[in-house]
Amino acid sequence: MSYPSAYLLVAHGSRDPRPQAAMEALAERFAQTIQHVGLQSLATGRVNEAIAQNSSLNETTVLTPHQAATERPKPLVGTGYLDCHPLPLHQQIEQFSDTVRASWSAQGADQSKPLKLVLLPLFLLSGVHVMEDIPAEIALAQEALGDAIELDLRPAIGSHSGLHRLVTECMAAQPVEAWILLSHGSRRPHGNEPVEALAERLGTLTAYWSVPPSLESRLQELSQLGIRQVGILPYFLFSGGITDAIAHTVATLAYQFPTLKLHLAPPLAARSELTDLLVDLAQDEAVKAEGRRQKAEG
Repeated sequence: MSYPSAYLLVAHGSRDPRPQAAMEALAERFAQTIQHVGLQSLATGRVNEAIAQNSSLNETTVLTPHQAATERPKPLVGTGYLDCHPLPLHQQIEQFSDTVRASWSAQGADQSKPLKLVLLPLFLLSGVHVMEDIPAEIALAQEALGDAIELDLRPAIGSHSGLHRLVTECMAAQPVEAWILLSHGSRRPHGNEPVEALAERLGTLTAYWSVPPSLESRLQELSQLGIRQVGILPYFLFSGGITDAIAHTVATLAYQFPTLKLHLAPPLAARSELTDLLVDLAQDEAVKAEGRRQKAEG
């Protein structure tokens, strides 16, 4: 990269401490992974530069992780929340930006180059929060920060094409006869279409927590078809009040449908593969293109 980057993972927020703890753990995994990717990118850049100059490759050209770490400021990773936080999101962004600039200055980063803060929305669906609330908060923060730092909003995690693979792997871990993809549900026109499209690709049924069809009605359908083993995949990132209620409901429905064996999967953030999707969304297109080129040549 031509400039140092920092990253802010943005979630909805909750009064339940578990989502915040899961967010912090995810941020830590993300920081470790993105640092590794950055060091690889820097070392590869040195190799390509040497090739372009017809230089011989040696231990100085091919940077060790220690050498690379001394030449590239360590990326900073933080967390921010739309709700259930003492400060509005735009002020959280401003505070983290101040921390980023102070850290880079202490590390001797060249601040004549653009400094960028990449914001990664931890939302599975591109609803009002993703389309309106977060951009509005970023606009307020950018106005306050001026040209000191560039705020770069990336797509929500739910838009990543690799989410299909992650969900498929979740399903493969528990062999059953039928799966139900259980989402919160939206009353907005076309609001559930992304979930329906994902379920169609996966070959699963959909059910919703707040709108029809309900989990109970879907289990009734499967029971009448003679299905015995049913997997239920909560389409949520973190454990919290809703996932607790889902678990309680599933336990109740297990008594209501004694011929069904119900298997409830954990929320998606419990899987380490989610970190890889975030890293992919965070990378610049030039870095990703270089990675694809190396993979093709290797």
